[in-house]
Amino acid sequence: MTHIAVLGSTNMDLVAYVGKAPQRGETVTGREFRTIPGGKGANQAVAAARSGADVSMIGAVGNDTYGTQLRSTLEHSGVDTDHLRTVEGPSGTAHIVVDDEGGNAIVVIPAANGTVIALAPGDEGLIATADALLLQLEIPLTAVIEGAQAAHRHGVRTILTPAPAQPLPPELLAVTDLLVPNQHEATALTGLTDPHQAATALLDQVPEVVVTLGPAGSLYATRGTEPTTTITVPAPPVTAVDSTGAGDTFVGALAVALAEGRPMPDALAWASAAGALSVQRPGASASMPYRSEIEARYTS
Repeated sequence: MTHIAVLGSTNMDLVAYVGKAPQRGETVTGREFRTIPGGKGANQAVAAARSGADVSMIGAVGNDTYGTQLRSTLEHSGVDTDHLRTVEGPSGTAHIVVDDEGGNAIVVIPAANGTVIALAPGDEGLIATADALLLQLEIPLTAVIEGAQAAHRHGVRTILTPAPAQPLPPELLAVTDLLVPNQHEATALTGLTDPHQAATALLDQVPEVVVTLGPAGSLYATRGTEPTTTITVPAPPVTAVDSTGAGDTFVGALAVALAEGRPMPDALAWASAAGALSVQRPGASASMPYRSEIEARYTS
C-alpha cells in the first residue's frame, strides 16, 4: 500500500456558521456552532488515509481534552499516531467563521503545534519509508525545513502547501519537489495575480507547481519546457456548503494519486473530485470523502 507521511499541525476547529461574516467592530448572530477536529496537517493525513493510503502523522497535541479527541479522530480514520507527540499545555485551535456561500475566515492558535521545532528521534526513519512527505506551515519553519531535508536525503517526494502564506526560505525551496499554493498564496509568494504567470514564476524556485483555483479547478506547471506550458484541470460543478479543508482534501488525494503512479492530469482530476465532494459537506476532516466516493465521482 502507498505510504504517506505528514509533518504538520493538528488543531481543534471551533466553527461558527453565519449568514454573513461580521465586519470589523460588527456583531452578528450565528445559526450553529460545531467543534470539529482539523489542522492542515491532520486534515491532509485524514484525506490521504480515506483516499486509500497508509498514513503516518508527525506533530504534537496538548495534554488536554482536545488532544485526546484529536488523536482519537486520526486513529479512527486509519492514521498511525505513534509519532504524534503529547506535550504539556493546550492543543492547537482554529477559530473559523463560515458564511452562507461556503466561504471562511480563520484564526489559528498554534499552542502545542508551536512546540514542534525539530524532528524527534525516529521521525527521519519514518519519513524514509514513505512514498511522499506532506508539509504545511502551521508548525515552526525549523521543523518543516528539517523534515523536507530528511525526505530529500532519502529520495522521498516532498509536497509543500505554503499556508499560511509567508516568505519561503531558500533552504526549504531547495528540497521542495511539488509546491501546491492556492491562488491567493501564489500571489502572495510572487506578487502576480494571474495564476499562470505566478506558477511560471514559482518554477524558478521549485521543479513542479500546482495552483488550486477553487471552483475553477487547478493548474499545473513544470520545468523543462520552453516556453513553459501549463495544464488546467476543471473542478466538477457543485454547490458549496463549507470550503473549510477543501484544499487539504485536494492535496491529500493528490499525493495518493501521484504515489500510485497516476499521470499528473489524471491525478489532478481525481484530487478535484475529492475536493468537490468535501465542499458539499460541513467541517474539515468530517467532510473528507472515502476512496470509493472519489472513484464514483471521478468516473461519473
